[in-house]
Amino acid sequence: MYTSGKYSSRGPALIPRMKTKHRIYYITLFSVVLLGLIATGMFQFWPHSIESTADWTLDKRSVHDAPLIRLPVSSPIPERGDLSCRMHTCFDVYRCGYNPKNRIKVYIYPLQRFVDELGVPISSTGLSREYNDLLSAISDSDFYTDDITRACLFIPSIDVLNQNSLRIRETAQALAMLPRWDKGMNHLLFNMLPGGPPDYNTALDVPRDRALLAGGGFSTWTYRQGYDVSIPVYSPLSADVEQPEKQPGPRRYFILSSQTAIHREYRAELERLKEENGEALLLLDKCSNLSQGAASARKRCYKGQVYDYPQILQAHWFWEAYFSSMKAIGLTTLQIINDRIYPYAARTYEQWNNPPVVKWSSVNSPLFLPLIPPRAPGFTAVVLTYDRVESLFRVITEISKVPSLAKLLVVWNNQNKSPPEESLWPKIGVPLKVVRTKENKLSNRFFPYDEIETEAVLAIDDDIIMLTSDELQFGYEVWREFPDRLVGYPGRLHLWDHEMGKWKYESEWTNEVSMVLTGAAFYHKYFNYLYTYKMPGDIKNWVDAHMNCEDIAMNFLVANITGKAPIKVTPRKKFKCPECTAIDGLSLDQTHMVERSECINKFASVFGTMPLKVVEHRADPVLYKDDFPEKLKSFPNIGSL
Repeated sequence: MYTSGKYSSRGPALIPRMKTKHRIYYITLFSVVLLGLIATGMFQFWPHSIESTADWTLDKRSVHDAPLIRLPVSSPIPERGDLSCRMHTCFDVYRCGYNPKNRIKVYIYPLQRFVDELGVPISSTGLSREYNDLLSAISDSDFYTDDITRACLFIPSIDVLNQNSLRIRETAQALAMLPRWDKGMNHLLFNMLPGGPPDYNTALDVPRDRALLAGGGFSTWTYRQGYDVSIPVYSPLSADVEQPEKQPGPRRYFILSSQTAIHREYRAELERLKEENGEALLLLDKCSNLSQGAASARKRCYKGQVYDYPQILQAHWFWEAYFSSMKAIGLTTLQIINDRIYPYAARTYEQWNNPPVVKWSSVNSPLFLPLIPPRAPGFTAVVLTYDRVESLFRVITEISKVPSLAKLLVVWNNQNKSPPEESLWPKIGVPLKVVRTKENKLSNRFFPYDEIETEAVLAIDDDIIMLTSDELQFGYEVWREFPDRLVGYPGRLHLWDHEMGKWKYESEWTNEVSMVLTGAAFYHKYFNYLYTYKMPGDIKNWVDAHMNCEDIAMNFLVANITGKAPIKVTPRKKFKCPECTAIDGLSLDQTHMVERSECINKFASVFGTMPLKVVEHRADPVLYKDDFPEKLKSFPNIGSL
C-alpha cells in the first residue's frame, strides 16, 4: 500500500462534498469577480464548520497539506475493545432517526496528519490509495453527508487498513482525539490486515473502545455477532481483471478455495474436506513451478494443473457486487449496517443473492412498499374450490359486496369435473376469472397467477359464507396499514408440549394467537412467489402429499421472512373452516388435528427454528362496541363471535 496522488474531480474524496446550490453560486461568482477575489471564493467553498481546512485552496488539497496534529504523550488511549458490544448496547440508533429513504447518513472526518511529540507520523504509509478509494466511494454515495450534526455513522480519515504500517498506541490516541469519538460510539473502522504471516491476528490490535470494526480475518472469538462486519481482503492485482460472464449450465465445483498463505490449521481442515468430497471441492494454492511476479499472482495450481485467477471463481456477479473493488466492499459494509438499523426496510435474501436480471414479474416486496399502500387498486379474492358449487356461489355473492374488491379468481381444483357453465355463475360488478389446475394440490391456492394484478390478496375457502362485507372491508383496511403481515380472521396458536417434548397445534379459545388461517386472510402477493419458488426444504411437497397444512406453511414463511406475528381482525371465532364441522371437508379425517401438530414440528425442523410469534391482541374497528348510532360507525356490521 502507498500514499495516493489520485483524486476525484472534486479533489480528494474524503473532503466534504459541495451542495448543488453552492456549486451554482460559485460558478457564477467566478465568472464575474476579479482574479484577486478568486482566493476568497475558494475560501468560502469549504463548509465553515471545518476550521482546519478553511484556508485550503483548490490546487492544494493534498494529504501533505492536511493540518498537522501533534499527539502529547499523555493523550488518552481508548479501551482495548468491548467484546460484548451489540447494536443495542454500543450503538446509538437514535442518532439515525427516521427518514423517508431509510438510509443512514455517514460523515467522514477531514484529513489530518497525526504525529507524536517528536514529529514522527503514526503511520509509515500515510493515506493508502485503497483507503482513499474507499472514502471516495462513500463520499460519492447517497450515504454521505457533510453535516456532522446529521450523521448517524462516523468514519475517521485515519487509515488502519494495514496494521503492519501503524504505531498502535499513537493511532489509538489519534482516534480518541476525534471530536465525536465518545468512546467509539457510532464509529466505523476498516481493517483488512490485522497482522502478518505466520500467525495473523484475527482482529485489529488498535484499542478502539466501542467502535464497529469492518475487518478481514475475524475468528469466532473476536467477531461480535450482529455488530462487526466481516469483509474480504482486497487485492490491488484484481483491479485490471476482466471477468468473463458465467457460462450456462451447472457449476463444476460446489466449493472452491483459492486463497494462498492460509494458516496451516485451516489448510489441514480444507484438505480433510477435499478427501471426503472429492471433485466437489477444488483446493488451489500458489504455483510452485512458475516464476514469481504479477503474472504468477494471477495463477493458481492444483496438482500441477494451472488455473487463471480470479476467472476460476465463477461467481461473476458476486465478485463484481461485493469483492471487486474498495468501492464495492465499502458500500456493501454500509448497506449491511443500514439493514441492521432499519430492519423493516432491509434487503431480502433474494436481493442480496440474485443478480438484478432475476425478477419475479415485477412484483414488489411488501417490506419496501410505502408505509400505507393506496386504497384505489383494491384486492383480488382467490377462492380455492373443488366441487361445492352452491357454497362457492354464496361466497362469491357475499364477497362481491365488499367495496374494495377488484377481481375475483376461482381456483378450480377438480380435474374430474368441469366448472359450471358461464351462464350459471353469479352476476357481480367486478371481473370473475376461473383457473383450472392440472393437479389437486392445496398449494395451488398460493400460486402466483398472472391474473392477480393487485398487491393485496384475499385467500378464502369456498365455505366461508359467514363473513360480512364490513368484516372483509375492515380486514383489507388493516392490511393496508400492515402490508407485510398476514391479516386474517380464524386465529390459532402453537404450544410447546412439555410432556411430549414437541410442538402442539391449538384451536381452542385462548388469549393468544400465533397464526391466522388462510381460509380467510389478506396478504401481499409477493408471498405467493416465496411460497411457490422459495419454500425451504420439502415443505411444499409435504403439504401437497398430505393435503393439509398449507396455511400453517404460509404462516411459517411470512413469520420467518418478517420476524412479525400475524394480525387477527374482528372478534369472530366460529368459522366453517377446514378443521371445523364441514360435512364434506377435510375434518372428517380423525387424524386431521394430529397432522396439524405434526406439521408444526415438521416445519420447525426444516426451518431450523420456530419463527411463529405469539401475540395477545387483535384489531377491531374504533367505536364498534360503543353505544353510538350505527349509521355513524364506519363498520357497523362487524359480526359476532
